[in-house]
Amino acid sequence: MAAHSSAPPPLYIVVIGASEKKVNDLLPFFSDANTPIQLSWVETSSALRQALRRQPCDAALYIPELVAFPIHSVVHVIDDLGFDIPLIVVADPQDRCSTQRAMQAGARDVIDTDHIERLVPAVAREIGEARHRADHRAALEMLKESEARFRALASNLPGMLFQLRRDTQGDFRFLYVSEGCQKLLGFKQQELLASATRLFEAFDAPQRLSLENALSESADKGSLLSWEGRLLDTQNAHWVNLRSTPLHFDSGVVEWLGIATNISESKQNEFALRDSHRRLAELTAHLEVIKEEERERISRDIHDELSSILVCIKIEASQMIGKLSDIDDKLRDKARVIESLLDRAMGTANRVVRELRPGILNEFGLSAAIESQAEDFSQRFGTPCRVLCDDDIGKLEPDTSLTLFRITQEALTNIAKHANAAHVMVRLRRENGNIALEIKDDGCGISEEDMRKPKSFGLRGIRERVLSLKGEFSIAQAENGGTLISLHVPERTGVENPDE
Repeated sequence: MAAHSSAPPPLYIVVIGASEKKVNDLLPFFSDANTPIQLSWVETSSALRQALRRQPCDAALYIPELVAFPIHSVVHVIDDLGFDIPLIVVADPQDRCSTQRAMQAGARDVIDTDHIERLVPAVAREIGEARHRADHRAALEMLKESEARFRALASNLPGMLFQLRRDTQGDFRFLYVSEGCQKLLGFKQQELLASATRLFEAFDAPQRLSLENALSESADKGSLLSWEGRLLDTQNAHWVNLRSTPLHFDSGVVEWLGIATNISESKQNEFALRDSHRRLAELTAHLEVIKEEERERISRDIHDELSSILVCIKIEASQMIGKLSDIDDKLRDKARVIESLLDRAMGTANRVVRELRPGILNEFGLSAAIESQAEDFSQRFGTPCRVLCDDDIGKLEPDTSLTLFRITQEALTNIAKHANAAHVMVRLRRENGNIALEIKDDGCGISEEDMRKPKSFGLRGIRERVLSLKGEFSIAQAENGGTLISLHVPERTGVENPDE
């Protein structure tokens, strides 16, 4: 099916001061136009007003010799109704006065009756220009509305909108600053528009350098600018965040269009949270100290009191067996069972003492203590535990050694409870100023859900111990299944992790 295009709407042209005969005389000139033309005529200003209210027209033709009212009255009617209608005068070439008055009054063009063939092109041109002016006014109106909305939005934002330019010489200049400047920075936006250095002067020297470096990095890498700093001369902690994405131009100019916001409240919350974490870490460390002191006391009581008692009972039992050797075989066998139970009790007591406060840790160092712990683990649970320790570990600080030993102890306990592993390996080495500890098993592994369980206190305890030494901790799936616990702590306390 062939597509039928709709016919263009007709153009309405009003002829002022004409008669039906004059209109009919003009019709042939418009017959060749691509757009249909509808001509009408009026003879008075009131009739013109009524005609324009009834049907707004696209153009008006004024014929002075046939009009009973002057042209400025025609212009007044058109302006009063708020129309932008091109007014074209068709005059006798001898009537120069009428031509001058028409142009002074506001006519767009004057067509001589001797060159009436120019009428149609002149009408088409003036209608096109009128539509162009209408489009221009509409665009300006939309621009004003958009600007008004933007200003309303900018004035209600909790901060300051800005447009910052850096030229090819590296100098900064603000092209736009919203009204929030006064509330955010404490000085008027005109000051910032007059000199961009006013912004940099609002911060101290280190932060000023940090801001300059952040802007340079954002411009060089095209990365997001997100910088925060504290203003000078503020009684309260007044923090500002600048956030924007750079725009690069071919000339080398860089512009940032972004927002500056007051982040004082979030900073205060951040500091309060950080202080809370510090206090919690101090409390945790204090509780660990108390726990270790209690373990040491219990260990000492077991070693000094209970072990001594068991040794005495062991001696008495041995003497009793010697005296019963010739009396009663049954009693002698019963005494030997008691002696065997005493040996087991003494072994258990010694193991508990080592777990509570391993003396080998202080006497022979961390490597020996971990090897002893691994040996006890293998004997108790029947799971082989291989230990690899570097020869250059040496003697570490007491807190570091004890923390790493407790982490190994906790990890082996978790493996015994949950992993169902056939083999365990513990690796201790020195690495770039750090002590690295890895504990790996080939058990059932650990899932993300297990690590996120609220009562996974074993893993949380290990993590807190590592953080107390300013170290790093990770737990992941091992290469051949199972779990790999890896951590790095500084050799000396108070020293930042070299890897950070």
